[in-house]
Amino acid sequence: MQETQKHILVVDDDTRLRSLLQRYLREQGFLVSAAKDANDALLFLDVYKVDIMIVDVMMPNMTGIEFLKKIRKDNNQIPVILLTAMGEAQDRITGLETGADDYVPKPFEPKELVLRINNILKRALNTKEQLARLIFNNIYYDLNKGELSTKDGKVIHITPVERMLLNFLGKRVGEVHTRDELAEVLGVTENLRTVDVQITRLRKKIETDTKNPRYLQTIRGKGYMLISE
Repeated sequence: MQETQKHILVVDDDTRLRSLLQRYLREQGFLVSAAKDANDALLFLDVYKVDIMIVDVMMPNMTGIEFLKKIRKDNNQIPVILLTAMGEAQDRITGLETGADDYVPKPFEPKELVLRINNILKRALNTKEQLARLIFNNIYYDLNKGELSTKDGKVIHITPVERMLLNFLGKRVGEVHTRDELAEVLGVTENLRTVDVQITRLRKKIETDTKNPRYLQTIRGKGYMLISE
């Protein structure tokens, strides 16, 4: 099966560099789009999905750093490589602190840029695969399949309600959720006690010691939180 082309968005106000990058990256097998500035890029992201962005730091109206701050504030986790002038050490530091995945000083070797792109995309894929699986000691939950199983692959039966709980909490690992929130997710807002019952049943399937739960924890006065290894 042919691998899906990765979509790159090049954000740079330099028309010549933007055009050269588009042509070169397309020759390397990528799907490439371009934006002339940060505002243009924001409009593009409202419509299209991209896998990685290459963003110039020095742009008019909104700099690459400001653009990066804005998308990270909106919880947009698309990988970003910053293009910086050779002497812009502080911009590189600020960019990495803001959430850039890498930076490339200008002038740069196109082959090096492609290597950096591929490395970041590989890391992003590995992270995505890890996030799709929850680990509770020797018990695994596959968020994509909705399947709970032992380390050796033996499937553990879970009810549709337990699956709903795992899917909801599993996509929000480390976050505390109230009984009211979980009751709404499960459609049992008229009886909050149902949430506690379902939590207890689920613990029996993922916890070694249900009296001292390690993974599906009760946060006193607040609600419940799921933790994965």
